[in-house]
Amino acid sequence: MGRNRITIIRPSGKWSLINLKELREYKDLFYFLVLRDIKILYKQTILGFTWAIIRPVFSMIVFSVVFGKLARVSSDGVPYPIFNYTALVPWTYFSASLTGSIQSLISNVNILTKVYFPRVFVPLTPITAKLLDFAISFSVLLIMMAWYNIWPNANIIFLPALIFLMFITASGISLWLSALAVQYRDVRHATQFIVQLLLYAAPVVWPASLIPAKYRLLYGLYPMAGVIEGFRSSLLGTRPMPWDLLLSGTLSAFLIFFTGLSYFRKKERIFADVA
Repeated sequence: MGRNRITIIRPSGKWSLINLKELREYKDLFYFLVLRDIKILYKQTILGFTWAIIRPVFSMIVFSVVFGKLARVSSDGVPYPIFNYTALVPWTYFSASLTGSIQSLISNVNILTKVYFPRVFVPLTPITAKLLDFAISFSVLLIMMAWYNIWPNANIIFLPALIFLMFITASGISLWLSALAVQYRDVRHATQFIVQLLLYAAPVVWPASLIPAKYRLLYGLYPMAGVIEGFRSSLLGTRPMPWDLLLSGTLSAFLIFFTGLSYFRKKERIFADVA
């Protein structure tokens, strides 16, 4: 007769920030969680993936009228619509990732209480799924560049690093906020306010060249500032690559990520009890 196989899960003797072996063992689950998020997002919608284009395009139209035409904000020598849309592509991904990730633990409470898997997958799932929206909206940017006869320069080689920095920034902040949102429901209500505040703090509707030189390193601690200006530099060639913003932004992004991961791992044992 065959014997039943029993697996006993015990807490590890020593605490670790990331258990890479465990993440590899559950990689298929993470894949299906991301796939589920993509399917749910566009299930029973009329426009489907077009929503990934509508949001940044309509924002670009509004900002172009208000800030480009009426306020006449500088666009570093390129047409304001593409100046603004180039910033909206990473920003829309960032804001949508935060909004989806903050709610993720509360929305998946039934899974958390019934089965074991790496809990960090839950907030990272919407962040990874939103990369599809990012790719779709980025394709529109390429069409706009061809329309305005603007071609990438040599700085295009840094674009993958900028996308990675964008991903790490969204992940770090989401790890912090999603863990806090489980215990403190005020975080969920404050999400829209936080995202709106971060929007106008980032150089989305205005160029970072307006920041005085003596404050640029300090301003660069907001990682999305360097990411957005880096996108403009590599794709539009408006300014040289903002290494000062990227230096402080990269340090800040990794600090946020690892402290967020540390806080998340510390709190994950109580998620099922308080969610």
